[in-house]
Amino acid sequence: MAWRWLYGIPATALLVWQVRKVLLAATVGTLNPARLGLDRALLNDPIGALSADPLGAAGKFSTAISMVSPGVGRVAVWMLPLLVFAWIVVSSLGRTAVLRRADARLHRRPGTLMALQSIRMAALVGVFAVWFRAVGWSGGVAIDGPIAHNAEPNLILYCAMVIVLSLGLFTAWAFLSWVFSVAPLLAMLRNLGAGASMAAALRLGPLKGKLVEINLVMAIVKIALIVLAMVFSSTPLPFQEVTTPEFLAWWWAGVALLYIVWSDFFHVARLVGYLNLWRAYESD
Repeated sequence: MAWRWLYGIPATALLVWQVRKVLLAATVGTLNPARLGLDRALLNDPIGALSADPLGAAGKFSTAISMVSPGVGRVAVWMLPLLVFAWIVVSSLGRTAVLRRADARLHRRPGTLMALQSIRMAALVGVFAVWFRAVGWSGGVAIDGPIAHNAEPNLILYCAMVIVLSLGLFTAWAFLSWVFSVAPLLAMLRNLGAGASMAAALRLGPLKGKLVEINLVMAIVKIALIVLAMVFSSTPLPFQEVTTPEFLAWWWAGVALLYIVWSDFFHVARLVGYLNLWRAYESD
C-alpha cells in the first residue's frame, strides 16, 4: 500500500487542483454549475433526470462537457504523460521491493520492470480504447438510432449493452493479462531482460493454466469488491431524510478508501501467489 499511495495521493491532489482550475475558468471563477447550464436538481439526481427527460438532460450534459473540454484537453496534454511516467517508475520500484520482501533471492531488475510496465500500460490503453468505441457504438444503437427515426431513446438497452460489453472486456483482460503480471516475476527470478521475460511468460507449459486460473479468480474478487462497494455506498440512501450531505460525503469517502485498501491487498496476494506457485513448480 505504501508505494501505491505514495503515487496515488499526490496524483489525486494534482488532478483535483487542475480540474478545479478548469472549472473555475469555465464558470468565470464562481464554480456555479448554472454557468455550465446545469442545475442542482440535475446534479443531485442525474438518473432521475435522464429518465424523466432523456433528451433535455443529455443536451445539458453535452453542453457542459463542450464548455470544459478545451481546458481538460490542454491539461491532459502534459498531465497524462507525466502521470503515466511517474506510475511506471513508482510501480516498478514498488513491485521490486514487495517481491524481494516475499523472496530475498529474487534479482533486482527495476529497469526491466519499467520496460515491462510500459508494455502493460500500452496494452491497457488499447483495451480502454476498445471499450470507449464499444460505448460509442452502444449509444449509436440505443440512443442515436431511435432519435434519427423520431423515436424515444432506449436507455435501458443502452445501460444493458454497456454493462455486458464492460464485463466482457474486463473478463477478456483478466484472461489475457496474466502475461504482463508474470513477466516481471520471471525477470526477477531468472535475471532476464524485458523481451526474454515476455517470451518466457508465453512458454510456461502446464503452469500457464494455473496462472490463468489465479488471474480469473482475482478478477472475480475485484468484481465482488466493486459490488460490495456499491452496496455499502447505497446503504444510507433509505435514511436520506435524516442524513446530511456532509455525512454522505464522509461515508462514500470511507467506502472508497476501504475498496482501495482491499484492492491493493489482493493485488499483492496475486503477486505472491504467482511466486509461490512458481517455487512449487520448480521444486517438482
